[in-house]
Parts: sequence; structure tokens; C-alpha cells
Amino acid sequence: MFKRLLLLGVLAGLLAGVASMIYQRVYTSSLGADFSMVISPLSIFASSVLGCLLASIGYWLLDKWLKHRGEVVFNFVFTIVSIVSILAVFAVKLPLNVETPELFPGLAVPMHFFPALGWYTLRPLFL
Repeated sequence: MFKRLLLLGVLAGLLAGVASMIYQRVYTSSLGADFSMVISPLSIFASSVLGCLLASIGYWLLDKWLKHRGEVVFNFVFTIVSIVSILAVFAVKLPLNVETPELFPGLAVPMHFFPALGWYTLRPLFL
């Protein structure tokens, strides 16, 4: 089961990374705000995959410790962590040469929900 969970984490992370890249391109082309110097494609993919891998380990641990309630607790915790993680976006200090810094949260905040969406989408296929 642990190997399937890790595979789920990698695939959900890749799905979240692709969704984030598509969202970034649409956001940039529609608003003209380019934050590629602040948030690179590599960091987007890496954070998505890492987040989903950590979610896989968290799911495995909670399922092991809490048995039947593990999934419910995991879903609650993963959702709360996703919501709380957006606070970091508002704490980021952008370089002074970045144009329209007020548009940065509009780019970064939705990306924090893509790993959870990827996980919840692919989970029924693996477990």
C-alpha cells in the first residue's frame, strides 16, 4: 500500500504542477503580470510533487494510527494545511523591480490548492 501511495503522491504532484503551469500561463497572458523571476516553473513542480509526497506519507501514517478514521482526519488536515499555506503568499517580500506586485497573490494563492485537488482527484484510482 505504501508504494501505491507514493505513486499517487508523485502523479498527483505532477498533475498539480501541470495545472499550476497552465494557470500561470493563462494568468500571465491575460494580465501581463510576469512573476517568473519570483516563482520558477521548477519551483512550482517541485513544491507540488513534494507537497503530494508529504501528503502520501501523512495519509499512510494516519491510516495506520487511526484505522477507519484516518482518511477523514487526513482530508481535514490536508485541506486546512492548504488553506493555511496561503498565508505565506502574503508574507513574501517581492523584489522592488517587480511590476504590479499586487497581482502576485492572485497567481500564487490558487496554486496552493492544486496539490489537494490532484490528490482528491486521483485517490479513488489508487485506493
